[in-house]
Amino acid sequence: MLGLKLKTDPRWVNIAEGNLAEILSDHAWCEQKAATNAISLIINNSEKEDLVTEMTKIAIEEMDHFRMVHDIIKERNYEFTRERKDDYVGQLTKFLKKDGGREHSMIDRLLFAAMIEARSCERFKVLSDNIKDEELAKFYRELMISEANHYTTFLNFARKYGERDYVDNRWKEWIAYEESIINNYGKKETIHG
Repeated sequence: MLGLKLKTDPRWVNIAEGNLAEILSDHAWCEQKAATNAISLIINNSEKEDLVTEMTKIAIEEMDHFRMVHDIIKERNYEFTRERKDDYVGQLTKFLKKDGGREHSMIDRLLFAAMIEARSCERFKVLSDNIKDEELAKFYRELMISEANHYTTFLNFARKYGERDYVDNRWKEWIAYEESIINNYGKKETIHG
């Protein structure tokens, strides 16, 4: 369904389990950034009422996820660490088109968001299937479903507002690009790292 070319090695979960405090902090920041991205789409496309409505829902949901992850951090007496740079997202940012006008920029931003949601969904599935902590397994299973819905929303809006062939071809380019960089990740106790 997600179209990703490479799956995360399940052994990544061993790295995550080795430092749950770190992966939870990183996850909380990912949720905050996802909310910020949805807000950015609202700011830059305020005339698109349906997009604004859905991005508002996503921003609220992502901040609710942030709150849930932060609550787990507090309940477990972990330290909520400062935000760290997300190298994976930084690599994806380099692939955003810088030309082509406002419409192509919006389409690319939607595909960028869809890609991040797809990989996050895949990582949450790997966590939910392999982590020994039953509470976190259940938590990541629920979030996996939410991320899949966000992925679909972003992709559908790209297809709604862009010419279908262009969007489908550009999505294939995103999939290929993500495949070219993902081998560098899955080695750290971060959601994308």
